[in-house]
Amino acid sequence: MKIEIPGHEPIELKHLVLDFNGTLAVDGALIDGVHSLLNILSAELHVHVITADTFGSVDCAMEGISCQVYVINPFDQDKQKELYVNQLGRNHVIAIGNGRNDMLMLQAAVIGIALIQKEGAYASLISVADVLCSSIVDALELLLNPLRLKATLRN
Repeated sequence: MKIEIPGHEPIELKHLVLDFNGTLAVDGALIDGVHSLLNILSAELHVHVITADTFGSVDCAMEGISCQVYVINPFDQDKQKELYVNQLGRNHVIAIGNGRNDMLMLQAAVIGIALIQKEGAYASLISVADVLCSSIVDALELLLNPLRLKATLRN
């Protein structure tokens, strides 16, 4: 997926990296609309879900979605998420999250989207994000309609 933003070098996105709880799910249950949107996006991007799996529900929730689930240990989650983005190639990653443990991941990605949903958002995360959305559905639809993302990020 290529995104050309006026005033910036073109961005060649290859990977979408998402937090699970608070981002794709609330209390371990997938948010309505996420399943179909991720499957549509998986035709253009490699979709990765990275989580400590607090509720033990990620495998069940992501069943039938074309994605890679990566469960991290509960310690230094922020550093593990950052490392994951760097290993994929940060210049080709768009990352979405809401928590304190997503801050380094959003900073590492070429585009970072912070969400404020039912679980809230870590306040400092907003200052490092490139885009702020009020729902995961809106954030995923930005990728399906890149002109929206272009309008938000242009100079």
